[in-house]
Amino acid sequence: MNRLLSILALGALGCGAVLLASCNAGSAAGTSRYLSAYGPTAQPPRSPDDPGAALPDDVSYWSGDKVSGSAAITIDLRQQKAFFYKGGTLVGVSRISTGKEGNDTPAGTYRVTEKSKDHRSNLYGIVRNKATGEVVNDDADSRTAVIPPGCEFVGAPMWNFLRFNGGIGMHTGYLPGYAASHGCVRMPHKMSEKFFENARIGTPVTVVR
Repeated sequence: MNRLLSILALGALGCGAVLLASCNAGSAAGTSRYLSAYGPTAQPPRSPDDPGAALPDDVSYWSGDKVSGSAAITIDLRQQKAFFYKGGTLVGVSRISTGKEGNDTPAGTYRVTEKSKDHRSNLYGIVRNKATGEVVNDDADSRTAVIPPGCEFVGAPMWNFLRFNGGIGMHTGYLPGYAASHGCVRMPHKMSEKFFENARIGTPVTVVR
């Protein structure tokens, strides 16, 4: 009810009103951290430090630059890790954040069907004031979001996007330490780069529970 009243108030007052974000993944305070590390005009991180990590990353590594062989990826939902193989040899492990309850990342066997380095979501993102850049909804769904006059929807950045199951793919994203996404597989930026560079269209992707 409170969210409905907030939406109605936003429509009546215009873009200057603040829309109360739904309680969503990544925030202990009850507001979304969906785009906290990547603003609406963000560019891919240039620093070796990953802005999307909420916890120190002592898990991820890559040792596959000099290894040859056919690529394959396994995503383990229980462990919240992704594994990259070349010719059957494990060459990389990445921390991940997969789909939260209700937006689960489906288990199954898939293949990479699209590579898009500077991809942005057409479904999920933010609503912001065009003039000021103020974010009035930091967890917007383009299919249902209220977009008042003077505002715009901006799709969430999904750098190094590897699509493997309909709208679901692997990409750079915020990592709170648990399953928190809308279904995609979020990764540290440095690992999303390695997976992107070494996977091809057709690379097998296996999602296990």
